[in-house]
Order: sequence, then C-alpha cells, then structure tokens
Amino acid sequence: MDFFQTRKQYFLVPVNEDNRRCVDAVGFCLFLKTYLEVDDFPADFCQRLFRYFQHVEQDVSLFTGGVFLRDVSCYFSVLEDGQPREKLEFTFKLYDKDCNGLLDSSEVDRIITQMMRAADYLGWDVTELRPVLKDMMTAIDVDDSGTVTLEEWLKGGMNNVPLLVLLGLKMTEKDGQHIWRMKHFNKPTYCSVCQGMLLGLGKQGLCRTLLKYTGAFSTLQSAVCHQCANKNPEPCARTFVKSKKEIVIAAHDWIRADCNSTKCQVCHKKIKTLVGRRCVWCQEMRHDECLFSGLSTCDCGPLRDHILPPWAIYAVSKEEDTSLLNVTPDGHILQIVPIPDTHPLLVFVNPKSGGKQGERVLRKFQYLLNPRQVYNLSNGGPAPGLHFFRNLHEYRILVCGGDGTVGWLLDAIDKENLQVHPPVAVLPLGTGNDLARCLRWGGGYEGTDLREILKEIEGSELVPLDRWSIQVIPDDPQEAGDPVPYEIINNYFSIGVDASIAHRFHSMREKHPQRFNSRMKNKLWYFEFATSETISSSCKRLKDCFKIECCGRQLDMSNMSLEGIAVLNIPSMHGGSNLWGESKKPDGAAEVEHSEVITDPELLKTVSQDISDKRLEVVGLEGVIEMGQIYTGLKSAGHRLAQTSQITIRTSKALPMQIDGEPWMQPPCTVSVTDLLWCCCSSWFQTSRKPLCTAGACGLF
Repeated sequence: MDFFQTRKQYFLVPVNEDNRRCVDAVGFCLFLKTYLEVDDFPADFCQRLFRYFQHVEQDVSLFTGGVFLRDVSCYFSVLEDGQPREKLEFTFKLYDKDCNGLLDSSEVDRIITQMMRAADYLGWDVTELRPVLKDMMTAIDVDDSGTVTLEEWLKGGMNNVPLLVLLGLKMTEKDGQHIWRMKHFNKPTYCSVCQGMLLGLGKQGLCRTLLKYTGAFSTLQSAVCHQCANKNPEPCARTFVKSKKEIVIAAHDWIRADCNSTKCQVCHKKIKTLVGRRCVWCQEMRHDECLFSGLSTCDCGPLRDHILPPWAIYAVSKEEDTSLLNVTPDGHILQIVPIPDTHPLLVFVNPKSGGKQGERVLRKFQYLLNPRQVYNLSNGGPAPGLHFFRNLHEYRILVCGGDGTVGWLLDAIDKENLQVHPPVAVLPLGTGNDLARCLRWGGGYEGTDLREILKEIEGSELVPLDRWSIQVIPDDPQEAGDPVPYEIINNYFSIGVDASIAHRFHSMREKHPQRFNSRMKNKLWYFEFATSETISSSCKRLKDCFKIECCGRQLDMSNMSLEGIAVLNIPSMHGGSNLWGESKKPDGAAEVEHSEVITDPELLKTVSQDISDKRLEVVGLEGVIEMGQIYTGLKSAGHRLAQTSQITIRTSKALPMQIDGEPWMQPPCTVSVTDLLWCCCSSWFQTSRKPLCTAGACGLF
C-alpha cells in the first residue's frame, strides 16, 4: 500500500511491482467522487469510464483488472481549468515518483499519451498533433542526457503553442500578441503562414486570436496549422494606440486572410487564395500589391456606428486614471476619445447563458467589433466596461443573456453614477427572456447573423422602463432564510405556486449544473417540476397565509381559491405568458381615470398594461393548470386583482418568492413595493421596430 496525492485529495492505494499505483473498479469510483467533489456519481458511467481506461492501457497486464491513478489524474488535469504552467508542473511531479526532479523518456511518453487522449476527447485530430508533440519531446532534452529536468520540461512546454492551447492557455502580455483556440473549418482552408491546406478530419487548425483584455478577445478569421503556430506568425491587429499623437488617425489595420476569390477594392480583380489582405475594421480587401494604392483612411465600414476603433483608445498615465480598472496585461491604462457622429456599442455577454450559446456570441462580437468594447461578465462583471465608457455621452449598451443578466447590468449602472444613462438593447440568451419579449427582441436568440442584430440596434427606438424598489423585512430577524436576490423589480415579483416551481428548478440547477446546458433542457425541467407541483399542491389555500394592501386599501380574496400572486411590471412572465391579458374597452366608454389604485373588477377589465405607466398590476393564479392554460392560449388571463402604484404584502408563514426569475424561500415577513425609480436610475431600452410576434407565430414553442 502507498499514499497517492492528487491536486485535491490523498488516497491510500495498492502499489504494483514497478511501483505504480493501481486501483480496481470500486477504488476508481471512490477516486472520481473525491476528485470531482460529488456525492452522487452514476454507477454505470463510472463503470464505462473505468473500462475505457482499462482498454487504452498498453501494459495493463502489470496489474490485471485495474487502472493506473497517475495516468487518470494526468488526463483529468489537462481537462481542468487552470494555467498551463501549473498543469505542466503538476504532471511532472505526478510522474516523478522518486522525487529526484528528473523524468526518464518512458515517463515523458506516458504524460504525452494522456495529453493525446485528452485532445482526442476534446475533438482534436490527434494525427496532426502527434508529430508536433513528438518534435517537442525531441527538443526538450537539451543536454541529450536521456532524462528531463523540471526546468527543461516547463521551458519546452511553454514554448509549444498547440500544447498550450490544449492545456487551456488564457493569458497573453502585449497588445496584438496572439492567443489561440482550436477550430474546425467546414470548407477548404489554408494556413496563413505556410499556405498549405489544413489536413485531417474536419480540416482542423488553430485560429488566431487577438489580445485578451478584461475577459475580451477578438477572433480573426485566419487559420494556422499546428506546425506553423510555433513559428511566431506576424502580429495581430492593434486594439489601441500608445500615444495621444495617434488619436483620431484612422488608419487601416491589414491582416493576411483567405479572401475566397473576393474582388480587390482597388483594382477590382479577384484575389487568389492567401495573396490578399483584409482590414480588421472596415473589412475592405486588397491584393498585397494594391495595399498602399487605395485610400489610406479607414471608415470602419458598415458597422462604423458601433465600432470603437483603436485610434479612439489611448494609453494614459496612472496619475490620469487612478482607478486602475482598465489596465492591459502589459501595464497600459486606457481611456476613450469620443468619435463624432458615432454611437459605440458596449457589449456585455454572459457566457453561461443559453448553454454554450453565450460563448459563441462572445467570440462573434469580438470578431465584429473591437475586443476592448466586448466584455465577458464572468470576468469582473459589468463594472470595468461601464467605467471604461464613463466619459462618453453618445453610446449604447447591448446585454447578451437572460433576465437575470439584464437585472445585474441595470443594478451596476445604478451604482456606477454615470454622467448619462445609455440606452440598453437585449440579445436574449436565457430561458424565459420575458423582458426581451416585451421590448420586441424575441424570446431567444436562434443564431441570426449578428450583423443583422447590429443593424436593428442602429435603427431601434427608445422606450422608458419603470423600475421599482422592493423591501423585504422579516418578522423575526433571527429566523434563517435565503438571501433576497434583488432590491429592484424590473419585470415581476411573485409568491406561491410559480415561485415554488422556480425554486425547485434553481435548487436542482445549483446541484447539477451539467443537466441544464440548453434552453430546451431547461424548459423540460420546468415542465417536470410544474407537473410535480400540480400533484403536491404545496401552495394550496395561499390566501390564508398573507394579506395584500394596495395604497392602503386591503384586497378582498375571500371568494377566490388562489395558489399564487404575481405583481407585474411588464406584460410577460413564465417565458411569454401575459397574465394580465388583453383589455377590451366597450364602445363609447369613457377613459379610465389614471388613479393611484384601481380594484373595481369592472374597471380592471378595461385597464391596459404599460411598461412606463408608473403602475403595477396584481394578478391571482389558481394553480399550475391555469398557468399552463394561459401559456398555451386556452385561457386569456389570470384573476385581475388591482392596478396600483404601491403595494404591501404581509405573510404569516414561510413561502416561496421570486423577483425577476430568481427564487428564494422567505420566512414570515412584510414586503413593500413603494418607490418608483425616476430619471436618476430609470433605464431606457432600445426596442426593435419590427412588430411583436406571438410565440405561435414565431414558431418558438
């Protein structure tokens, strides 16, 4: 027996004849549970993974029926998040069993084998990668001693681009320096360095990437084969200028590109493969020999209104900007100079929204725009981007995510105390996307060309959105409860049946996030929890558990059997349900007086909803079945209870609640929605000019 240490835990495991740690199926399953930090691991999956490692072991006869833990740990470490240097150092120490700081050739070969297997799992064409890693192994032993030191191992690994991409390289140092990602090309593609065609299944190669900065990097449509990635290709385009002298000098930034027989915009002749250049900003294409014949100034092309060009961003000293929120990896502090007659687009993307859809949208916007105006919300949230644009007066914001992401951004705008409140557009990547539906951006992004989305933003109109302050005060401050997610209502607030379903969904997603990686899967889970709620009726006789006052007037719900209450600011909930419904005013009827509160049932039938009318609508729900009927159109609306400018709810037991789709369990409390956020905090949204489509007409459900 011997101790074996992974990056997470110590294990006591048997040792075979050549001092290598081995485990059987039971030990392997225990190892996975501990290493992955999960309590419930599917037994069938564990067995399949165990047999996989048995099958690929070439010398499994050394320990019949088992697998080697070092190889399994090396395999997982390649796939884990982390810095490449740390992974290289970990794998070296993992195989340096006698701790003498040396690896022999057989140990190095085993490490490379595990890296190849990890690459195969990630979908790489390992026939291309194998010779690259073999060359690296030949060069890594610089003194031809037959053994490799830790210093030689790290130096060789950190200078091999394909290996670094495999290990998850996420850092760079200088503006214009590449970072790389693996890409499958679906058409004949050529390396932009050696001009050879990419080989292998799926025409796989490395895609050049611009400087990463505060979570943003721009992908250039320029391919490089594995071998040429180590040959220091020409630098990527700049993203800012380094002195004030270069400000507002609109110069092209040319990169070599596969122009696909596109016509040169100087001589108007076709450009053959890889003998042309493309400007990163205006997308103009020219022959190499025509590069300096045409206009030298760049107008940023069709997207000029959205692009923040590099000549509008310059480096300043620490004395000019002491916040240090926008510092490049090589130490430059950046500021923006306004460009007349443009409205640069500040883009925030939640990569976790919509499965992997958010990651793809992030890369596409980084290609279309300057990477310094596209922010990954997983890296520092909205604050760095808002601070970077703080001196501009004419700009727009695009937030890519669900309703929760939009609320996060609006809250950050409130806290930033900006000179101007920019208009906000929404690209819906979440599950419900209720606010995006009301603003006519649709119920979900379906892969439309992002250039079309940018055109719609440029031609959209402005509408104001009411936003409400909410206070939740527990009756007993000592009684433990979940934290209240928000202090502001943008969309809706609810108590009861729908919040119970959302809470179950949220709890399951927190426990098993891998099961919620697409919009369709999320909706199926919602359906399952709604079905179980129909059977359990956990919120039955809800009216006995709380009282509602609207502007001091208590609502009478004695004749209703309700399982839920919704307080609405927008006409969409549960992914497209209009709980208030359409209003029909009788012919010749007088206009309803715009009073602080309306509770008369007959008057409520004629009252319409508006996202900027400074009013909230209160609706009662009988249960899950009624919610489903409203969603499918079998029923027009819930029970209209009131339209009001203030609401107070007092509960007498713990109940599920939710604000804008974020649920929690709340002990007895008093909920007050009393303050409308006026101009200083209200947000203006860009809405599409296209008519609002119903769910059925759009074919979304």
